[in-house]
Amino acid sequence: MKSFKIIPFNTPYISKNVLKNIRGSFKKNQLSGDGDFTKLCHVWLEKKAKTRKTLLTHSCTAALEMTAILLKINAGDEIIMPSYTFVSSANAFVLRGAVPVFVDIREDTLNIDENLIEAAITPKTRAILVVHYAGIACEMDAILKIGKKYKLKIIEDAAQGFDAKYKKKPLGSIGDLGAYSFHESKNISSGEGGALLVNDKKLIPAAEIIREKGTDRTSFFRGKVDKYTWRSIGSSYLPPELIGAFLYSQFLESDSITARRIKKWRYYHEKFLILEKNGLIRRPKVPDECEHNGHIYYLILNSKINRNKLLKILHTKNIFVLSHYIPLHLSPAGKKYGRTHGSLKNTNFLAKQIIRLPLWTNISKKDQDIVISALYDALN
Repeated sequence: MKSFKIIPFNTPYISKNVLKNIRGSFKKNQLSGDGDFTKLCHVWLEKKAKTRKTLLTHSCTAALEMTAILLKINAGDEIIMPSYTFVSSANAFVLRGAVPVFVDIREDTLNIDENLIEAAITPKTRAILVVHYAGIACEMDAILKIGKKYKLKIIEDAAQGFDAKYKKKPLGSIGDLGAYSFHESKNISSGEGGALLVNDKKLIPAAEIIREKGTDRTSFFRGKVDKYTWRSIGSSYLPPELIGAFLYSQFLESDSITARRIKKWRYYHEKFLILEKNGLIRRPKVPDECEHNGHIYYLILNSKINRNKLLKILHTKNIFVLSHYIPLHLSPAGKKYGRTHGSLKNTNFLAKQIIRLPLWTNISKKDQDIVISALYDALN
């Protein structure tokens, strides 16, 4: 039997100063949260993302849960969001007793269709959660206009959107609140990790309390109170200092990481033009006002192509091309806790026909060519 080189879907990038930073944390006896490296991350990220306040968390899930608590989401409240997203986008609000209201996505970007949001608003609607799929921005001007008209908060799930922009504005910094992921599958990684972006300055004091288990411990360390105490609900959302040490080393290389990923994204994009012209696939579309970050390179297969069969062929060659989300409205919990508004035909179709190609910071051109050749062979 012929053996094939393994092409994984993702290989985490390890930055050059990471071990030096981690040793530095040990030397300072800083292992719990909010040490020197976490503080450096906060300062760096606030400048990079152009936001009022950033708070590192142990995951993007934690950051999203904080947004629900910050906005005082209660039982029966409704949150408009896409169904084509990771479960954390909905779970954060379901935990507060809220109802996710799923609307369809756009065919071109796979982002929430801004033209369908207004019709889904009811007296119970409290917020609109947008997901910037593959680091390509939602149509934020239109969404912000709807939010202002109906006095709704805008939350950006920018888990995939670090270092991507909409009309020159960093994703995560445009709505009232934003959330990043630094999971090992993301461009910038600390293994696990995330960040909350607080763009509404009125929410900053409450955010710091929620992150510190509902206490004013942050004010205590600043010398503003002589002892800290329980002030409101909250939880333990701080990451350990080693996460900050790891992450800061990645931040310092972020421009290079993004540039390399975009270069590899563009190589795929160029090579699959012929397949698109032949009607076998559709390549990603990036609107003119968007600057993506090379996070995901995906293809939408022609409806006549059996995705499962294609993936099986590629996997037998050790090429780990993957599908993506099962839409939340089709899941058992999505049916139990959420509801749909209108037809989700794009979500239903695109979720069945999407494939994601191996892409990481140091993937070689040779490995990309292996993926490209195998896809051409399988599709033709």
